[in-house]
Amino acid sequence: MAKTSKSTAATTAPRINIGISDKDRAAVAGELSKLLADSYTLYLTTHNFHWNVTGPLFNTLHTMFMTQYTEEWTALDSIAERIRALGHYAPGTYREYGKLTSIEEPKTVPEALEMVRILVEGNEAVAKTARAAFDKADAANDQPTADLLTQRLDVHEKNAWMLRSLLQ
Repeated sequence: MAKTSKSTAATTAPRINIGISDKDRAAVAGELSKLLADSYTLYLTTHNFHWNVTGPLFNTLHTMFMTQYTEEWTALDSIAERIRALGHYAPGTYREYGKLTSIEEPKTVPEALEMVRILVEGNEAVAKTARAAFDKADAANDQPTADLLTQRLDVHEKNAWMLRSLLQ
């Protein structure tokens, strides 16, 4: 028979000690949770529009929307994992996202150019949320979060510009 250890106490994880206070980590995680909710809402909207777009711009928009929702899907994981690295749980339900998001979901399936306008506004909303989160991360001296947010800002500002160009 194999020897068993007399100690049955569970090993506890050490406290998070990454040079950012508990209060600052909570504040940054809270802002990242809003970003995750906005990003997920934008992802769903973009994917919905990809499935349902019609009209003369179908192929252009169908392809553009797929590129954007695919990139957004990958980003969701990075945002959620950063929240976890800061020692907090990432929101992951529609109920939580509904409370945290600044983006209103469309009530119907709009016409193609209205889809584009909605996605311009959605990308701009995510950029504003990322910018607010960046301010918290910067104040907390949290460079990994600031780096993530800079990348997200670049993507959403570029997406808004590209979509807006279709409306001019």
